[in-house]
Amino acid sequence: MKIVSRSLQHTLQFLILSSFGLISIQAQTKDKTIQIPTPEDINYTTQVVVADIDIPWGMVFLPDGSMLITDKSGKLIHSKKGKKTMISGVPSDLKVQGQGGLLDIELHPNYEKNGWIYLTYSSSEGEESGANTKLIRAKLSNNSLTNIETLYKAGPNTRKGQHFGSRIEFDNQGFLYFSIGDRGNRNVNPQDVNRDGGKIYRLKDDGSIPEDNPFVNKTGAKKAIFSYGHRNPQGMVKHPLTGEIWVHEHGPRGGDEINIVKKGANFGWPKITYGINYSGTTITKNKSLPGMEQPLYYWIPSIAPSGMTFVTSSNYPDWRGDLLVGSLVFQYLELVEFDKGKVSRREKLLENIGRVRNVRQGPDGFIYVAVEGKGILKIAPKSS
Repeated sequence: MKIVSRSLQHTLQFLILSSFGLISIQAQTKDKTIQIPTPEDINYTTQVVVADIDIPWGMVFLPDGSMLITDKSGKLIHSKKGKKTMISGVPSDLKVQGQGGLLDIELHPNYEKNGWIYLTYSSSEGEESGANTKLIRAKLSNNSLTNIETLYKAGPNTRKGQHFGSRIEFDNQGFLYFSIGDRGNRNVNPQDVNRDGGKIYRLKDDGSIPEDNPFVNKTGAKKAIFSYGHRNPQGMVKHPLTGEIWVHEHGPRGGDEINIVKKGANFGWPKITYGINYSGTTITKNKSLPGMEQPLYYWIPSIAPSGMTFVTSSNYPDWRGDLLVGSLVFQYLELVEFDKGKVSRREKLLENIGRVRNVRQGPDGFIYVAVEGKGILKIAPKSS
């Protein structure tokens, strides 16, 4: 009964907001400021649990309750009860270049048994003059990375500083997914499966290629590719019920997207898009084409999404089943609600908190938010 009442309440609120132009679902207008509501009653508090991190890009929770946090500058930080320790052994080929640096981090699903930690970063391996995204795995011993193994290195290196991706996620079968953006070469990389960039990749946990990857039998293709036609995915999460891998990705000027990854699917960039060039000129008139996937949802104007997580914890009964997405440009955390598989309502949380780089639900059931220049914040209901 509670769920039905909540759904009805949100539906009525959505209709009211829509009628006054305060919310837009898949709006077609360009560059129009779209307002979404903030909660009337703020029933949660925030607390900084790890302070003073420049750009906290990725974070994971270790079995003892401590955290590992990547700082884009190249620092890997261990935090336990607020005490920070720098982890040594970060690979020397890491190159901070534009949007690149030390990026995402994820634990193996059986971490307690095998100790594997997975990281992505911009690597100069192969050509010192440029960089591209690299995926490694390593173990942690005496505050140092050990047993480092390269699982994938995209090529070629380029001096361009944009669109490295890069998020990491495991599915229910133990396959490893990670993203690499188009690396600023949109007219070549995303639509060509013979090239890296603008792709979602799938590997086995040891870096080997799954036999049923969609392009394993295509001559010249990158065998690790699972889907293509992406721009710059910086959010990736496994759906808690379906097990599907969801991503969101930066659009150009307008047209940020949420997509559900599908085997061999073409998500269209730059052949189709709901965005335009930053200069205001047209990229393409096509918003759809045969054989190309439509996004589950798109934002106009762009919010510059980074990081996302589904809320499953009973600590937040009003948010359960909803999606949390960080906004870099508007500097808030966005709550995205669904009705019958479609986005039905959006709400601003932590308004003006700063550039939200990541958000994750911890094993303790609380939500943790990574904010540039501040560190890691914990969201707690006031009743807690």
